[in-house]
Amino acid sequence: MQLGLVGLGKMGGNMRERIRRAGHTVVGYDRNPDLADVHSLKDLVDALEGPRVVWIMVPAGGPTQSTIDELAELLSPGDVVVDGGNSRWTDDEKHAEQLGAKGIGFVDCGVSGGVWGLEYGYALMYGGESEHIAKVQPVFDALKPEGDRGAVHAGKAGAGHFAKMVHNGIEYAMMQAFAEGWELLEAAGSVTDVREVFRSWQEGTVIRSWLLDLAVNALDDDEHLEKLRGFAQDSGEGRWTVEAAIDHAVPLPAITASLFARFSSRQDDSPQMKMIAALRNQFGGHAVEQA
Repeated sequence: MQLGLVGLGKMGGNMRERIRRAGHTVVGYDRNPDLADVHSLKDLVDALEGPRVVWIMVPAGGPTQSTIDELAELLSPGDVVVDGGNSRWTDDEKHAEQLGAKGIGFVDCGVSGGVWGLEYGYALMYGGESEHIAKVQPVFDALKPEGDRGAVHAGKAGAGHFAKMVHNGIEYAMMQAFAEGWELLEAAGSVTDVREVFRSWQEGTVIRSWLLDLAVNALDDDEHLEKLRGFAQDSGEGRWTVEAAIDHAVPLPAITASLFARFSSRQDDSPQMKMIAALRNQFGGHAVEQA
């Protein structure tokens, strides 16, 4: 089939290559002309035969909205737009309504796989009407990992990004657990080879996983992570997961704690710890360090 792909960064560029390897035609557009096959969204739409499928891989929020606004004026009834970025599921509901009013289908697709997806395939979670999913199915089949697993029609519009959001929330908590365990091992004087302890967990343990494999890769590159600063950004999906938990009255203590741990990484001199140090000094006479 033919596919228009908007956004050819690290993810989008590799996805274009994987889809082409599966024998499909991909017409790509990016603001960087060195990456693009065409020079505008209009050129992309004109290069595709109807009914068209256009897949968006641009940042969530304003960039996605402006792209959908422009495509809504360029596409025709029967065409389908796929948002494969990290949009919030509530935006998907608006986009499905906006495009549906013009007879254009909408599918939201959570994509997981990062820089390894080109080689191993991408896990896909998509939402939308079955008739719209069917038009995109050959691309889903090209992108997903080999075998019967790795892709799911999660539900109606918004379900794909909601599922990916929860996936990322779980990822936050898993990474935090590995990070805390690593720090404790490093702090224990009796443990003399933390990297090999992590490596030993890769076989036969209940915590063996791809994240563990990646942790070992990182320790092989920098055994004590001395080249890194203790700062971790959050993409926004961790926040959305916690907000959704509040809306649904679902307790998420581990995921919530892992999100707040990201925030603490941004403080070189934590104001909260100043208050804790002051209180410990007040009630127990514990020593404090002067700034």
